[in-house]
Amino acid sequence: MEERLADNRERILLATRQRVADGGFREAQVSAVAAAAGLSTGTLYRYFPSKAELFVEVLTRAVDQEILILSEIAGRDVAASERLGAAVASFVRRALAGPNLAYAFIAEPVDPEVEAARIRCRKQFGDVFKTILNAGIDSGEFPAQDSDAAAACIVGAFTEALVGPIGPSTRNTRDKARLIEAIRTFCLRAVGG
Repeated sequence: MEERLADNRERILLATRQRVADGGFREAQVSAVAAAAGLSTGTLYRYFPSKAELFVEVLTRAVDQEILILSEIAGRDVAASERLGAAVASFVRRALAGPNLAYAFIAEPVDPEVEAARIRCRKQFGDVFKTILNAGIDSGEFPAQDSDAAAACIVGAFTEALVGPIGPSTRNTRDKARLIEAIRTFCLRAVGG
């Protein structure tokens, strides 16, 4: 019974993520998610009492995966500027590869509960970048600076720079490699790298 319950929950989360990837949160209506998961709407609500709770769980899981990727980059035994550039480029590259999902997680209008989760997630991203910045400051590679503020600014810069290129009404065919490099270069310059 526990295995079936866990399987249902996982199917709901996977179906939601797929609907969001296909067209953002607006495409992840409860009835569509339930149908994609092979469950009734009522069953879905037994696992997630509100759509906002469901979206927060999907967002949190996606961010946890991103944090693992960024943390691996942050832990590499290379110069801090190389780690910072690689982490920014890695995030931007994945966002451009999955624009609907990225837009939903970064900028799509959402319920306040989901927006609050986004803020917590940006703080998690900032914490990863803060470790890179502190290492660079300690080694003299970056000038002394408030690493909390600088990390928040980096996260703000690369997420804001993505809103246009991944937004549904403004998505364009701009040269992705050039955009990745422009964002990476800006973030490095911003911290003195």
